[in-house]
Amino acid sequence: MLCSTSCSDYLDIVPEGTPSMDNAFSNRINSFKFLHTCYSYLPSWDQGGSIGFLAGDEHWLMPKGTGFIDQRISLNAWEIGRGEQNNNDPYQNFWDGGNGGTNLWVAIRDCNIFLENINKPLDLQNYERTRWIAEVKFLKAYYHYYLFMLYGPIPIMDTNIAVDASQDEVRRYREPVDDVVAYISNLLDEAYKDLPSKITDPGQEMGRITQPIAKAVKARLLLYAASDLWNGKFPYPDWKNKNFETPGYGKELVSQVYDPDKWERALTACKDALEWAEGEGGCGLMTTKESAILMGNQGLNLGELDVPVDGVTEEFKKHVYLMRYLVTSRYSDGNREMIWGLADDGGVVMASLPVHVVKVDGGPWRSGYSGYSPLLNSVERFYTKEGELPRIAANKGTFAEEDSWYESAGRSNADIIKLNTNREPRFYAWLSFDGDQYSPRISGGKPLVLNLKKGEAQGWNRTEFARDHCVTGYMSKKFIQPDLNWGTNWSNNEKSYPRPLFRLAELYLSVAECLAALDRPKEALTYLNVVRERAGIPDVTEEMLNDMPAMDWIRNERFVELWGEGLRYYDARRWMIAPEVFAAGVRKGLNMEQVEEPTFEELNQPVIVNQDYKWENRMYLAPIFANETYKNPQMVQAPEY
Repeated sequence: MLCSTSCSDYLDIVPEGTPSMDNAFSNRINSFKFLHTCYSYLPSWDQGGSIGFLAGDEHWLMPKGTGFIDQRISLNAWEIGRGEQNNNDPYQNFWDGGNGGTNLWVAIRDCNIFLENINKPLDLQNYERTRWIAEVKFLKAYYHYYLFMLYGPIPIMDTNIAVDASQDEVRRYREPVDDVVAYISNLLDEAYKDLPSKITDPGQEMGRITQPIAKAVKARLLLYAASDLWNGKFPYPDWKNKNFETPGYGKELVSQVYDPDKWERALTACKDALEWAEGEGGCGLMTTKESAILMGNQGLNLGELDVPVDGVTEEFKKHVYLMRYLVTSRYSDGNREMIWGLADDGGVVMASLPVHVVKVDGGPWRSGYSGYSPLLNSVERFYTKEGELPRIAANKGTFAEEDSWYESAGRSNADIIKLNTNREPRFYAWLSFDGDQYSPRISGGKPLVLNLKKGEAQGWNRTEFARDHCVTGYMSKKFIQPDLNWGTNWSNNEKSYPRPLFRLAELYLSVAECLAALDRPKEALTYLNVVRERAGIPDVTEEMLNDMPAMDWIRNERFVELWGEGLRYYDARRWMIAPEVFAAGVRKGLNMEQVEEPTFEELNQPVIVNQDYKWENRMYLAPIFANETYKNPQMVQAPEY
C-alpha cells in the first residue's frame, strides 16, 4: 500500500499517538522489529534489480522477446540501459515506488518515526538505544544518498510533516545539490559516532551498519559530488526551481562553477574511510594467503587450472584463484575486504552459467541461462599480463598486433584467439571465452571447456534453447565459486555469498582519483599500485604516464577491479563520459548470432550488438512520475522529460 502512494501523499502526514504507533514502541522487542523495518527498504543486489549491474557497458543480455529476460529477469533496470526511461511510468521508480523500485521516501518517513519514538520503550538499555539511533540515522542518510544518486537535487526530509501542516508545507521542493550533499554528509557523521567499529557476532549481526560502512558511504558521496557532473559541468545550466527560492541560492539547483575544494573534501573523506577501515574496522585486502587456505579446504589445486598464458607461473595461477574467491567468500572464510555486502538471491549464478554444463546419468543436460554476455568493450579494458592495455601493448610490440587479435593463438586448443591469451589474472578469473576452461570442477567434478561454436555444446542451440544463449562470444564467471560442482546425479554444492556494495579496493582507487584530480599524480600512483599489485600485475610507473595520464589509468583500473559490481553505470555518469561509452552502436561482441553453427572464422569477427540501445543526456537524472509534478507545482521535473 505504501509503495503506491505519491510523493505528496507520503511525506508526511503522520498522525501521532495512534494505537498502532504506541504498540510499535511499547517494548524492546517491538522496537527491534521497527528497526528491521527501517533496514528492509535497502535496495537489493540481484540480477534484475540493480541499475548499476544492468544499465552500463560491461555486459549485455539477449534480445527482448526471446523469453529469457521476459521470464527470468526484471526488465526494469535493463530498460534504463536501453534508453527507455520515461516519466509516465518510470523504471526503477525509487521516488514513488514501482517497476523494480521501492518508495524510499516511505523508508525515510519510517526512519523519522523511529527516531521520534525510540525513547518510549522502558526495557531498552541505553547503550542499545544509542546504537539503534545511530543505525537509523545512517539508513536515513543512505536513503537520501540513493535518491541523490538517481535524481540529483532532492527534497531533504529531516523530519516528517505534521498532520496539521499547511498545503505549502506539504508541497516539497528540490534542494540545491550542494545542500543535499552537505546534509547527507553531516548525518553520516552523526551516525558514525555511535556505531560499532566492527561486527563482533557475525552469526547474529552480519549486515548491520558499522563505522567503516558509514565512512565508506561518505567517501563515495563526496567523490561523486566532486566529479564533473556536480562540479561545474552539469549539462543543463538553465534547469532551476521555478516556484521556490532557496536562501543563498535563489532558484539554482546545480552550481555551474568548478570548486577544487570539493576534491579536497573528497580526498579527506576517502583517506579517512580507508585508514579507519584498515585500522579499527579490521578490514584488509584479500591476499593469496587467504585464497590458498580456501583452496586447500575445498580440495582444489593449481594444477587443475588451465589458462592460455605463455610461461604461466604458480604465482599467476594463485592470483587467478584469489580474484575468484574475492567475491565468493565470506568474512568467516578469512575475507576481510568487504566493507558492506548485501545478500544475493542466487539468480546471478544461473544467469551467468553456460548451457550444457553436465549431462545427468540417464537424463537431460543441466544448464545455466548463458544470460550475461561481457562486451568487447570490457575485454579490451582488462590488461595484459604485463599490466598494459592491449592496444597500447600492441603498439609497443609487447602484445599481439591488433589486426591479428581474432586469429587462432596456435595453442593446444586452437579455438583460443590471440586477444584472449597472455592477459592478466582478473581476466581469467572473471571472463570466459571460446576454448576457455570455465571452471575446474563444475561438470560432474571435471573441468568444462567452452565450445561456443556448437549448439550441442555451449553455442546457441536454436532448437533446444531458443532463448538461452550468449550474444557476444564471452561469458561471465565473476560470481561463480571456484569449487562449484554440478553432479551427474543432480547434486549441487552451490553456496550463496554476499554481493559487495563497498569493498576496500574501491577506497584505494577513490583516494588515487582524488589525488589525480588535484594534480598529484605521483601520490595517486602509490594508491593505484596497491590494487594492481594485489591483482598480480606490475605497477604503473611514471614513465607509463606517457601512455595515459594518471586519471585515465585510475579510471580504467576502477573499471577492471570493480567490473560487474554495479558501479560502472554511476561512474560513467559522474565522469560525463556516458555519451561516449553508452551511445548507440558502441557495444560490440563476437559474431555469435548471425550464423548458426559458425566456423572459427565466422565466430571471431567483432560486430555491433544488434539491439536497440542509446544514450541521451536527459538520462543523467531519473525522472519523477509526471503526476507528481502536476500535483505539486513546486517540484520541477528532470530536464527533457
